[in-house]
Amino acid sequence: MKDLNIYMCGVGGQGIGLLAEAMLRACHKAGYDVKGVDTHGLAQRGGTVVSHLRIGKKIHTPLIPSGQANIVIALERLEGARAAYEMLDEGGKVIFYDAQYQTIGNRLGKFKFPTLDELENIVKQKKGEAVKVFEKDLSDPRMQNIVLIKKMIELEWIPGLNTLTVSEALAELMQGKMLEKNLKLLKA
Repeated sequence: MKDLNIYMCGVGGQGIGLLAEAMLRACHKAGYDVKGVDTHGLAQRGGTVVSHLRIGKKIHTPLIPSGQANIVIALERLEGARAAYEMLDEGGKVIFYDAQYQTIGNRLGKFKFPTLDELENIVKQKKGEAVKVFEKDLSDPRMQNIVLIKKMIELEWIPGLNTLTVSEALAELMQGKMLEKNLKLLKA
């Protein structure tokens, strides 16, 4: 497999940190040389949070250069559109949870929420593919990250990323009822 750059984004409090760490560990368990970095230490609830994950033998920095993300995983539509515009590579793929959160930028009037068509047009301009995900009866919005991982497994965008590798990664990151709920959702 060629090198793969995965850019993950959302809003503080959505679970980007867990998404990024679960993806990093699951990809490592699938046999990949993985490097990752995120900005969760700089974020606050309502602010933009991003994580970079890079897979490849000759990767020297975990940061993905602008316009070189092969995959964008977004927990929110505005952040998905922004990431597709700034980070997505020609022919890249975007998977996003179709939710809208009031980010600080929205509250200050700096950004408007993109329509579904606007996000898809950004991806089409880069000859990419966009996949919208939404779980109607999700009991806890912090589990949107698991819904996205589950869809990633189904799409097979990362060979070797599967229910087993993700389950093992989640078991290292949580326990008890929270682990049970997330595994149940992953395997449903």
